[in-house]
Amino acid sequence: MGRIYTAQFNAVAVTAQQDFFEINVPSDACVIIHDICLTQVSEIGDAQEEGLAVLFKSGQTTSGSGGTTPTAVPKELGDVAYGGTVEANNTTKATAGTIVTRHAWNWNIRIPFEKVFTPETRPVLSPGVRATLELATTPADSITVSGYVTFEELGG
Repeated sequence: MGRIYTAQFNAVAVTAQQDFFEINVPSDACVIIHDICLTQVSEIGDAQEEGLAVLFKSGQTTSGSGGTTPTAVPKELGDVAYGGTVEANNTTKATAGTIVTRHAWNWNIRIPFEKVFTPETRPVLSPGVRATLELATTPADSITVSGYVTFEELGG
């Protein structure tokens, strides 16, 4: 088993399509995605309910921009830093390359979007790969979103 990390963002106003997360895998390791979670707190009534498309993609060669670079936090206290980088809430999505949609979901924003992959279905990202969790639908109005992704680095 490799090193486990979590990257997160908290209470971000989302008004446009974006990459919730961009994971850049180091050139000397693989990354295995264990779970993903998105929640929102600003739209809780029936009339505010929305269904948004969420896509997990890989293969982009150009990084997105306009977001932040959260630190991937090791699950084991005192463990080394993640060998790659993580970006969050890029309003200009990662592009170019041979982009493959690996998973597609619809998120009803009244409930958390929680995806826990079984060992057999966990996405494995090869060395040097870029992958994104993308919001592919524009929200009707601003929603306040928090989220995290848990992943494992093998090698490095």
